[in-house]
Amino acid sequence: MIERKVSQGIITTYFNKLERNLDLDVAIVGGGPSGIVAAYYLAKAGLKVAQFDRKLSPGGGMWGGAMMFNQIVVQEEALHIIKEFDINYDAYDNNLYVMDSVESTSALLYKAVHAGATIFNCYSVEDVIFKNNEVSGVVVNWTPVLREGMHVDPLNIMAKCVIDGTGHDSEMCRTVARKNGIRLATDTGDVIGERSLDVVSGEEEVVNGTKEIYPNLYVCGMAASAVSGTPRMGPIFGGMLLSGKRVADLIIKRLK
Repeated sequence: MIERKVSQGIITTYFNKLERNLDLDVAIVGGGPSGIVAAYYLAKAGLKVAQFDRKLSPGGGMWGGAMMFNQIVVQEEALHIIKEFDINYDAYDNNLYVMDSVESTSALLYKAVHAGATIFNCYSVEDVIFKNNEVSGVVVNWTPVLREGMHVDPLNIMAKCVIDGTGHDSEMCRTVARKNGIRLATDTGDVIGERSLDVVSGEEEVVNGTKEIYPNLYVCGMAASAVSGTPRMGPIFGGMLLSGKRVADLIIKRLK
């Protein structure tokens, strides 16, 4: 019966996909643009990478543009990434370019998957695996389980490197520091918290702050700003894209 075959096809192929991703080179936590760009470049380099996002639709804040005006801005420095992802753009003013946020987000996701990355939606990463004083993987559960407060144990996924791409909350960095009494590679040894908006400084510092923040734990995008205490930058996304490329380059250099 076709009804049974439909269910069987979904169940069988999904669990095969999940089993293939129980041991990763890189686990990316959060589905924002910097993490998606990182997933693309990591997969393109031949690394085994999976991205976990708690939402039904990965893409972070890029979908909505600014205040639900679905346009975004990217500066000249990041235009090469826009071109690599085949995103349409228009020159606007003073080395700034505008593009449709829905097309841009869709293109990032499409290219990442076609490069070989696996994207899991509706997954929340509630903890990391912490062995020998190093981050060694992630602990995942269904997002609805955590939202409903149900007492259901999670699953474990091993990874050589973990990227915190959770945005303003920098959840993985906070969790590692809080639960294990360790110091992060910041001025205070902890998550400092992002500062108020400054586009120029924010764009520069989000890239500068993209780094290994603790052994095997990397940070990118707005999580990098929150961890290091640098300004947010608003609906300009060049820094996000460049941060994703930078974290991928750092891990590729290490693992390849």
